[in-house]
Amino acid sequence: MSLHPQVAAMREARIRDGAPPLYTLSLAEARAADLASIQEDGGEVEPVYEVFDLAVPGPDTDIPIRVYRPQATEVEQLPVLVYFFGGGWVLGSVETSDGVCRTLANAVPCLVVTVGYRLAPENPFPAAVHDCHEATRWIAEHAADLGGDPGRLAVAGDSAGGNLAAAVTLLARRDGGPALTAQVLVYPNTAHHGDTESMRDNDDSALFNRQSVAWYWSHYLADPDDGKNPLVSPLLADDHSGLPPALVITAEYDPLRDEGEQYAERLAESGVDVTASRYDGMVHGFFTMAGILDDSRTALTQVADYLRNRFAGGAG
Repeated sequence: MSLHPQVAAMREARIRDGAPPLYTLSLAEARAADLASIQEDGGEVEPVYEVFDLAVPGPDTDIPIRVYRPQATEVEQLPVLVYFFGGGWVLGSVETSDGVCRTLANAVPCLVVTVGYRLAPENPFPAAVHDCHEATRWIAEHAADLGGDPGRLAVAGDSAGGNLAAAVTLLARRDGGPALTAQVLVYPNTAHHGDTESMRDNDDSALFNRQSVAWYWSHYLADPDDGKNPLVSPLLADDHSGLPPALVITAEYDPLRDEGEQYAERLAESGVDVTASRYDGMVHGFFTMAGILDDSRTALTQVADYLRNRFAGGAG
């Protein structure tokens, strides 16, 4: 294993500190530990012009959203990015992606809205998908009220958030909208029980591994047969044509690497404009570690550049 030296140092620190795998903890402990780790590794968060919270109508209950505005918008409406946080559909909240959302809001610049979808196992599939879909529809309909441009709307997410972003694009295509300028999928889950080389190889208990993946799936799916649903496993969709242009980011030492890259290939084969980027030496979760990993900052810059170009009507 040729981990990047910064990742190797992070791994050694985890072992030295005796940090247990999240899947060995109770749900409450895992949720607290996950947020604490992300906030510590994310470094100092960037200031933005304005941050405010709202609750929007959902399929069963109101959905919390958080809006990041990088600048005053009296003169010009900003493009809009809807962001779904990671955490295996089990962990996370709008706080989880705070650092990422602030960075992207400033760097693009754009209005960023993160969605506080319901978590499993309290609310298993399809609750998170429905929440993300309904929130995206509401954001598209009310973008102008928020200072955004409904004609320049993209979705993004990391890990389970990438899975949800992909599911939202499938639903938007089915419903004939909202129109999406782009999708950014950062090491997304795309196939339940995917039997890939990267899934078999990544078994290091000090890092996100195949046991982590199985633990999340076991909480997300009340019925394992739901794993065949394309809204759970986007790779299994019968048709990927007509989906928005995509940037797909993967990490070399990540059990989800191969299924993310397979999804990028499937999109490309279906005529979707795809940019696929693997970060060598990196592990799952690196995207949110801008405080300790140079490649995290590089990936954030890549995402910002991609979105800026797409919002301007160009290629990725």
